[in-house]
Amino acid sequence: DVQLQASGGGLVQVGGCLTLSCTGSGFRFDDYAIGWFRQAPGKEREGVSCINPTDGFTFYGDSVKGRFTISRDNAKNTAYLQMDNLQPEDTAVYFCYADHLGDDFWGRGTQVTVSS
Repeated sequence: DVQLQASGGGLVQVGGCLTLSCTGSGFRFDDYAIGWFRQAPGKEREGVSCINPTDGFTFYGDSVKGRFTISRDNAKNTAYLQMDNLQPEDTAVYFCYADHLGDDFWGRGTQVTVSS
């Protein structure tokens, strides 16, 4: 079965940091771009970041540029989202996804809460 498992969320104070992990199984992880979206209550889903499978090209949403860093370890079938200097507006459920030429699937979200 194809699975994506997001983990690493939690409660953190303003200015703190967290690292989210997204681990895949049941598919060729290194063929897929891996990315993160987030959704806060009452807000639209927002693209956070993504990383290409081989050339390492990365994308960041404007609201997280300079604070978040995405990376991947294909040998471990895992991508990471290092989140620094977290702010209350980063509070959301974070979802990871995998995409390869339009074939995409999603994992369950992980809650990130930033307290002020």
